[in-house]
Amino acid sequence: MTTIKSIVKIITAILFLVCLLKMPYGYFQFIRFVGMAVFIWLAYLDNQKSDKTFLIIWGVSALLINPFIKVALGRTIWNVIDVVWAIVLVASIWADKKTSSDQNRS
Repeated sequence: MTTIKSIVKIITAILFLVCLLKMPYGYFQFIRFVGMAVFIWLAYLDNQKSDKTFLIIWGVSALLINPFIKVALGRTIWNVIDVVWAIVLVASIWADKKTSSDQNRS
């Protein structure tokens, strides 16, 4: 599961970074659905862990990016958020690996 989770995180991070380019509006709508689905899935998976930090990050992110109640922040702020999400997604891969290696040592 960790490999699939890592691949999904990397693909989602790339999709967020593509948002920095000039894309048609339909792409951003697509990203809202994909991003919300991925963040909900990650929150569900991280709900099993004792550390709830990423659960909270994924839950808040899912609420922020949801396509049903749009949050109008302006392109510049959304670009910053997209970069932050990409960094957090990639960083969480290392956090997952660290956690699993710590559990294997116990």
